[in-house]
Amino acid sequence: MIQIIGSVVVLACVALGFVIEGGKLLALWHPAEFIIIVGAALGAFVTSNPIKVLKATIADLVALVRQERYEHDDYVSLLKLLYDILVKIRKEGLMAIESDIDSPNGGQLFKKYPQIAQDHHLRQFITDSLRLMVTGNLDPHEFESLLDEELETFHQEIHEPSHAVQRLADSLPGFGIVAAVLGIVNTMASIQGADTSTIGARVASALVGTFLGILVSYGFAGPLAAAMAHAANDEAKAFELVKMALVANVRGYVPAMAIEFSRKLLFSDVRPSFADLEAQLKGKGKPSAAKTGAAASAAPAGAAKASG
Repeated sequence: MIQIIGSVVVLACVALGFVIEGGKLLALWHPAEFIIIVGAALGAFVTSNPIKVLKATIADLVALVRQERYEHDDYVSLLKLLYDILVKIRKEGLMAIESDIDSPNGGQLFKKYPQIAQDHHLRQFITDSLRLMVTGNLDPHEFESLLDEELETFHQEIHEPSHAVQRLADSLPGFGIVAAVLGIVNTMASIQGADTSTIGARVASALVGTFLGILVSYGFAGPLAAAMAHAANDEAKAFELVKMALVANVRGYVPAMAIEFSRKLLFSDVRPSFADLEAQLKGKGKPSAAKTGAAASAAPAGAAKASG
């Protein structure tokens, strides 16, 4: 929603400034220029990206509007889930979770955390990592290195949509020049017998093409690409928490200490305090900033891609 507000502010300020300077808004209304610039840019966008990136881009844009992203309570739930898993492993051994990690929905491990269970990618990463611990014979360094490689691949994949939109933004000024050149060509072709006002109107129409290309690039497409990149970083942070907790467990740290290592990876705006998290882990804490309405049942950002 905040992206929509920002876009409205950009459009309103540009239009208001133009009017204050004595301009008429109808002078900017040239649908043909918009069709040339946006249509050609979207065509190039489709040409330059595979189907999976196109689908992921649409999903990420929808998630931005719906504000589907990881927040404080989502990270707390994830830390509590990891703590429960590590405590169970410590008390009952690795074989105690074998049936759960083989279950399609995570079995009893995720029963208390449906919002995480709905995030297909995160749930799969957790169960696959636990499966390595159960069936593998990796030392801590090998285990950490393997998870790092998987996370690097994941980082590249989830940032592909934002990179694609950024490339689209970079191309828009060029297509604005294309529209302007076409406008000038049209003006030159009709200059014979035309009066000064007609020629001026056609040149102004051509310049609108350059204006629209730059405005759409720096006012809309570029900021959207940056917002998508921030959302991808938030999603990736959840995977980093899992990796840190499991690696710490393999290294021999007790569950509480392993979860503390993960907590310190969070940014300050979503990081619970040590005391608050400890109370949550012991079942004495109160949910913070509880979600209401539709947001209460919404899964984190990664869940929106579960069907992709």
